[in-house]
Amino acid sequence: MDVEHDELAMEVILNAGRLMIESGSDMARVDDTMYRIARNAGIVEPRIFETTTGIMMTAPKTKLTRIEPINKRSIDLELVSRVNQMSRDFQAGNISLEEMRDKLVILSQTAPTFKISWQVFAAAAVSATLMVMYGGKWIDFLPAFIIGGISYYIYWYINTKFRVKFVSEFLAAVSIGLMSALATHYHLASDMSMVAIGAIMPLVPGVPLTNAVRDVLAGHLLSGIARGTEALISACAIGFGIAVVLRFL
Repeated sequence: MDVEHDELAMEVILNAGRLMIESGSDMARVDDTMYRIARNAGIVEPRIFETTTGIMMTAPKTKLTRIEPINKRSIDLELVSRVNQMSRDFQAGNISLEEMRDKLVILSQTAPTFKISWQVFAAAAVSATLMVMYGGKWIDFLPAFIIGGISYYIYWYINTKFRVKFVSEFLAAVSIGLMSALATHYHLASDMSMVAIGAIMPLVPGVPLTNAVRDVLAGHLLSGIARGTEALISACAIGFGIAVVLRFL
């Protein structure tokens, strides 16, 4: 009976941790959520080790060990919040272990997300408003809005259709540089630099960088270094994309 119970508990714990890491949660929150479920599921002295690419867990009493690979990563803080709330509902006794397992399966298959049209509009709005905040002119508001939206769609399309990490950031940055240069050349924008800076902002890896710092400060050095490296490569890809356009102008 203990073995069956621990197997169910470990399935729930690993699924919860995987969903949170895939959705961009920092490791301190993942660690807290997984141990909360384990303690309230009755697992004695659980041993859990999580990284950005996998989770390992052992239940010493029943000598069970499980490994859960993590093959994708994105940013979905609402999903992180939902999984965390499920763990608190389980702790409060509002749902059973079996109910939580079923809820996690449903959540993984029907995770809420915004339509790409809304994502593009949000990226465009961020590009234009940040361009003005950084000292750009209002005359460049519309060019930054359009270029930011188009470049984000290119980034999303490459990530979705081809799943090539870092190339999507590079090509989106190249498109930003080209469109900004053309807009300035044809007098549709007055300052290429400010338009490009605004359009780049939705691509900047802010959440991975923030999580990298939080992981390092929380003692999760391996995950922190991995996320920091990923954020650095993304930033370099964006910079190289703009540099390529400037080099050949």
